[in-house]
Amino acid sequence: MVKIATFNVNSVKARLENIAQWLKSSECDIALLQEIKCEDVAFPTEEFFDLGYNCAVFGQKSYNGVAILSKFKIEDIIKTIPGFDKDVGIKMKSGGDLFSQDRVFSQQARYIEAVIPIKDKAIRVASIYVPNGGGALEGDERLEDSVKFRYKMDFFDALKEHMKGGMKDNEIVIYGGDYNVAINDIDVYDPKSLEGTVCFHHLEQQKMRSLLNLGLTDCYRALHPDAQSFSWWDYRSGAWNYNKGMRIDYLLASPLAADLLVSCSAHDKGVRDQKKASDHCPVIIELDI
Repeated sequence: MVKIATFNVNSVKARLENIAQWLKSSECDIALLQEIKCEDVAFPTEEFFDLGYNCAVFGQKSYNGVAILSKFKIEDIIKTIPGFDKDVGIKMKSGGDLFSQDRVFSQQARYIEAVIPIKDKAIRVASIYVPNGGGALEGDERLEDSVKFRYKMDFFDALKEHMKGGMKDNEIVIYGGDYNVAINDIDVYDPKSLEGTVCFHHLEQQKMRSLLNLGLTDCYRALHPDAQSFSWWDYRSGAWNYNKGMRIDYLLASPLAADLLVSCSAHDKGVRDQKKASDHCPVIIELDI
């Protein structure tokens, strides 16, 4: 069996002790990390090496950042979604008018992909941190018209195009990450009050479903069709204590990977309830390899 996890750690340096403890207890073979919030040179590579992991890192100072930890070799590393690695210019509104100049998003470290040889097979994995898409709105501006939300939509489109090329019949592929979308009512604590808000907006849900329609399997939902389980709880308003969460972290499997799927679970207890915990918990699958 091979265990693969996705985990938005919300700063790898601030929560290194928590992450190390979880890696030991979970006996995870491959960990896909998001929001590491540090540049490559500042990533605690030696500490993870001492725990038995090789590292591939695509970092960014203070924000974003993704990484792959693996007990096996890491090969053929790709950083950024091909074709989406240049600055993105988006006009932004202010008081209902467009500025003459574009607001430019600098390159953001949100995607890393690699091939990991295991026994006589190879797994292609990706760690993905989809933009949140939220933020302050100006005047009567709608969420779906805001700069950050539109950037999120563009990211999803680029991700879909890249996934199309990666869906090869002879490859075991796992796309793990924080997708910042809860797809169905069961995936949030209060669908009525959250409807139309960021991470539970119908346009985001359409984008997420379009990824699944490529032939990908949502590992958790495939094995637990009627269960409610969350992967993120806001730090504010006692969300963890009252279980006011959302399921926004996914492991998506290609058809060949889905055929090998044995289990999938969210590791919330013993992780999210610890001191200095991330606001996310890991989601882990087992593949029969």
